[in-house]
Amino acid sequence: MHKKFLITASVIGTLSVALGAFGAHALKTMIDEKALAVFETAVRYQFYHMFALLAVAVLYQNFPGKLMLWAGRLFIAGIILFSGSLYLLTYLQAQNITRLKWVGAITPLGGVAFIVGWVLIAVAVAVAKKKLIP
Repeated sequence: MHKKFLITASVIGTLSVALGAFGAHALKTMIDEKALAVFETAVRYQFYHMFALLAVAVLYQNFPGKLMLWAGRLFIAGIILFSGSLYLLTYLQAQNITRLKWVGAITPLGGVAFIVGWVLIAVAVAVAKKKLIP
């Protein structure tokens, strides 16, 4: 197992639950429904990819190597870029700051990181000489 990915996934999971609770209880009184939907998308993808990072941490035991390491790194980068940019957009709307809407252009970069991370898991398993089930 990859200890650093397990720890990082735990922290990301904790933040997902805390941010989700914040969005459900406090934030919904501060922003409109459209901005709240953006925030919820950020939380949802962060939470999904916490599980992906956990999977990488566990799979690393049977499929160690650069491909699996990069899959984990890309999931972390994807969370920062995708969810982080959506959190920032929500904050900007809550503060009525309109001059930084270009931040939304960062979101697809996070999506690409997620996609490549998933592809790298598949490739790492496909090219490995070790089988998953003995």
